[in-house]
Amino acid sequence: MGARHALSLRLTINGTRHDITSDPDTPLVYVLRDELKMKGTKLGCGLEQCGACAVLVDGKVVLSCVTPVEVFDGQAITTIEGIADTEVGQRVQQAFVKETAAQCGYCTSGLVIAATALLSEDAAPDEETTKTALTPHLCRCGSHPRVLKAIKEAAST
Repeated sequence: MGARHALSLRLTINGTRHDITSDPDTPLVYVLRDELKMKGTKLGCGLEQCGACAVLVDGKVVLSCVTPVEVFDGQAITTIEGIADTEVGQRVQQAFVKETAAQCGYCTSGLVIAATALLSEDAAPDEETTKTALTPHLCRCGSHPRVLKAIKEAAST
């Protein structure tokens, strides 16, 4: 089975429309990083197992390392570069800085995306709800306790 021909797709990313021509099977993370030069979304495992590639699609967390770009045609995508455009996203980023919730930083964009989605749905989640929301996000540096503290901080402000 051969590669499919490139398609014209319309993506709205961080409020800006992007008309791209891409192989429809290309995972979104590659389009973001390679074609659109948005380097904040990370490629970690490439298997939807680590959460580094998380973006918001119509307000919901989606892992972008496997899902083909054609799935996102016409949908509203928010990457880490646009997360501070919302009041909740600003609070989450500020709390992550205050609580030094990042160590090496590789997982941080995915965690900030997940925390923003969580607090947008539930302004005061309990610890169990927060842990569940972070389940697909791995941090090999061990900053999860500080991440939980940052989310609690962002929820209380």
